[in-house]
Amino acid sequence: MIISKITSKDIQSVAQLANIMWSNSTIEELESDFKEIMKDKNVVVFVATEKEEVVGFAQCQLRYDYVEGTNSSPVGYLEGIFIRQECRHKGYAKELLKYCEKWSVEKGCKEFASDCELTNETSFKFHLSMGFSEANRIICFTKQL
Repeated sequence: MIISKITSKDIQSVAQLANIMWSNSTIEELESDFKEIMKDKNVVVFVATEKEEVVGFAQCQLRYDYVEGTNSSPVGYLEGIFIRQECRHKGYAKELLKYCEKWSVEKGCKEFASDCELTNETSFKFHLSMGFSEANRIICFTKQL
């Protein structure tokens, strides 16, 4: 397993994986997003490769706004982490998370946070197993005006 920052040659593969997790976006939209992310010093994407094939990724960024359960700013924030189904339980996600945490420390963060959907039990268990503590549970509402 090799962990590295995303490069131009990784974008299509990462966008395809991201589309599984973030299915409300098209692969083309995600490719465009990742191209922009590569230019932003406050966001990073790490990729896990096995035999020169992208098998997972983690995206994190610096958040300067309030992050639930934290007391400092900026906060490193795990925006998403995804490993191909057949490559899970091999330590890829744990390694990707370590890289995100290290990057956050290098950017001056003292805290690291994340979130998951209330119904995503797999993600919830992953976060707890990686040392996160639950800060809050919320349900968001919208209303057309």
